[in-house]
Amino acid sequence: MMLQCPRAGVRNRLAEGSFVRIKQQNNYPPDRDSLSGFFYFAKLSAMNFWQKLKKPIMAIAPMANVTDAAFRRMFAECGAPDVFWTEFVSVEGLLSRGRERLLPDLWFSENEHPIVAQIFGGKPEQFEEVGALIRELKFDGVDINMGCPDTGVEKSGGGAALINTPGVAKQIIRALKKGVGDMPVSVKTRIGYSKNEIAEWIPSLLEEGLAALTVHLRTRKEMSDVPAHWDLAPGIVELRNRLAPQTILLGNGDIYTLSDAHARVKESGFDGVMIGRGIFGNPWFFSGRTPDVRERLMTMIKHTELFEEIYKSNLQKKEGALKNFDVMKKHFKAYVSGWDNAKELRVKLMETENASHVRNIIEKFLASSK
Repeated sequence: MMLQCPRAGVRNRLAEGSFVRIKQQNNYPPDRDSLSGFFYFAKLSAMNFWQKLKKPIMAIAPMANVTDAAFRRMFAECGAPDVFWTEFVSVEGLLSRGRERLLPDLWFSENEHPIVAQIFGGKPEQFEEVGALIRELKFDGVDINMGCPDTGVEKSGGGAALINTPGVAKQIIRALKKGVGDMPVSVKTRIGYSKNEIAEWIPSLLEEGLAALTVHLRTRKEMSDVPAHWDLAPGIVELRNRLAPQTILLGNGDIYTLSDAHARVKESGFDGVMIGRGIFGNPWFFSGRTPDVRERLMTMIKHTELFEEIYKSNLQKKEGALKNFDVMKKHFKAYVSGWDNAKELRVKLMETENASHVRNIIEKFLASSK
């Protein structure tokens, strides 16, 4: 498995705490002022992978401590989506002394293209610099999180807090575009903060010429406590068609099966959907397959061992662990469900401390079930 990470020059600059924008030898892209608008935007369009995707587009939702390199690798092997997304990463963190702890969240394998890096923050000036890093890491696109309701994310001015500061949101998009050059920029957001603000909020984003826009069809206040408002989707499509017809539009919320996904696209008029909770424990989601119990459990073992290999979760933090093994445990409940004795097996798995323990428990369970 080849995991992308910063090249030596970038790592050195990051380690020195003096990361500056990386310029390619041919100095492309040049400043916008030095080109005609037609040539500049034609070049961006040529590099925009979104326009080359077959519809309906199916994407994995970015989720902290979920859509990591190990998780995505399982989908790459069992049934890949049309677009992969990373976990969301703080731009402020990537510019701090703690950046080395965050860079693993941006690792990906060669089998995960196209892949979009998602970042969050509230200070426009930080996005241009981080955008240069994202470009150097060879992502296919970059996405700004403007919908996360986490209080920590909102305190930074990012996530759903940006719905209340549309002027800052616009500045962030523009700054990121400068940093990433010809890489397509997208946004994931919600229909409003405490109420439906589609009529004001969505146009303010579409005016910025986004490559793609994903809309979670709930407000920040609603979290995930109410059904997603898919009845509002046609109105969003109408705004897109009128204001930014080239922007790809994805919907998000309450999609648990592949048939759900196709039905939502057909009903809404969206170009595709992004799936979050529906993909837990189901790397076969996009293939449409339903594996038997043995295949589910053996895949879970592989996922666990890959997680340990990548993130050294069997070690202590001081010994080089990048993620705690407990992060992996949230997947066990999703993998182990829907059959007799599943609960008892989950209880045992929640007491494990490493991948070897998980393998031993699963192999004994499968042997006793023959």
